[in-house]
Amino acid sequence: MSSQLSGPPRDLIGYGPSPPSFTWPNNAKLCLSFVLNYEEGGENSLANGDPGSETYLTEIGVSPSNISVPRRRRDVESGYEYGARCGVWRILRLFEEFGWVFTCWAVGRAVELNPGVVRAMMEGGHEIASHHYRWIDYSALTEDQERDHVRKHLHAISAAGAPIPRGWYTGRFSSRSLAIVKEVYAEQGHDELLYSSDEYNDDLPYYTPHNDLIIPYTLDNNDMKFHCAPGFVTSSQFFEYLRDAFDALYAEGVAGRPKMMSVGLHCRIVGRAGRVGGLKRFMEYVSGKEGVWVAKREEIAEFWRREVPFEE
Repeated sequence: MSSQLSGPPRDLIGYGPSPPSFTWPNNAKLCLSFVLNYEEGGENSLANGDPGSETYLTEIGVSPSNISVPRRRRDVESGYEYGARCGVWRILRLFEEFGWVFTCWAVGRAVELNPGVVRAMMEGGHEIASHHYRWIDYSALTEDQERDHVRKHLHAISAAGAPIPRGWYTGRFSSRSLAIVKEVYAEQGHDELLYSSDEYNDDLPYYTPHNDLIIPYTLDNNDMKFHCAPGFVTSSQFFEYLRDAFDALYAEGVAGRPKMMSVGLHCRIVGRAGRVGGLKRFMEYVSGKEGVWVAKREEIAEFWRREVPFEE
């Protein structure tokens, strides 16, 4: 029981009715953070030495035939391959069209298999942050195995020509994941992490008691809901949900309580031709509003540490 409860204590209070007093750059009413998860090739597969193909966030959903007997599924594998072969380039072109930036949470194994994607993202001015070495459940690994994965991840990112990530998001993390990441960063002489994002509990960045900056992520403003029930079926539903979330948070900013909105994207999901239109419509909608700061998460973290510093 104690190992399951290790890590930060739960906090159900947060900022409460009194969020910090601050102003986003250029007096923006809302900070908008797009996150593109680059996972394709890092998921469970026989090619990676796993018992069978991935069963999570696939086009075929969760079906008995997919999970009853671990085995190779080319329908699953090729669905992931679509994200790396087609979806990512469609999304990159869309962001280039709008002149906007995103943070990429890059899985190390995926980067090893297609390093050109990372180089293209850097050329577009996007942030390369960490999504660990594999897209798996890290609670199933030993501490030494996870430490080795952190090292492999940093090597993969460096080998692709990207700087050491300043931000980290594991997703299916273990109770010790963040501590191990910090240990390996120190071991290799890297600067400390600027932020991490394995929390979903606020509309603003915040600090832990140990001065770890959390830039919260989202599981609802996220195209993963196309593969989760209840979720999105059409691109219009995706657009409408993002628009409604934006409107609520933007109104709070107009009222003097500025907020942040995250949008989670996946190359193999929203990168599909039948879904990307919902993302484009949302971007067009936001473009018609004044006072929106579209920012990389490292920019948000730098701003927060400077303007809303940690207090002992």
